[in-house]
Amino acid sequence: MGGLTARPAEIADADAIARVHVQAWKEAYAHLLPAAFLDDRDVGQYAERWRTIIGSGSTDVAVADLDGVVVGWAAAGAGRDHDAPRDRELEGIYVLAAVYGSGAGQALIDRAVGDAPAYLWIAEHNPRAEAFYHRNGFRRDGVVKREQLGPHTLDVVRMVR
Repeated sequence: MGGLTARPAEIADADAIARVHVQAWKEAYAHLLPAAFLDDRDVGQYAERWRTIIGSGSTDVAVADLDGVVVGWAAAGAGRDHDAPRDRELEGIYVLAAVYGSGAGQALIDRAVGDAPAYLWIAEHNPRAEAFYHRNGFRRDGVVKREQLGPHTLDVVRMVR
């Protein structure tokens, strides 16, 4: 696809990031979480959170921009876990299903963590995402935890490189 770039996010991108965040969750987690829960995600609340995150400067946030439209985002920073296996954590990366295979995800991971040692958490039973991370050198290290998402729990596994 022409016109695809990954660039640092600006506060002005917060609304677009929030829209991608909500839509990408619906697309990626439809088999893991109830539709009603996913449909209840509020873009406005997510946008406010993103303005705070970007404004703080403590997390590196990047967006994938396709011909002027934000189609994905990634966030990375110092590991949030007290027992972090690496100094850098890929905190999140999502692209819209419509651009799967376009290189947007790869451009985002390259910008967020490059080829440096890093770790991430991934929902269990998420084969497409796990294959993407495998291609980028990440492997499960055996650590599993349960995440609470509203009234729902989700098993997540850690991947490290």
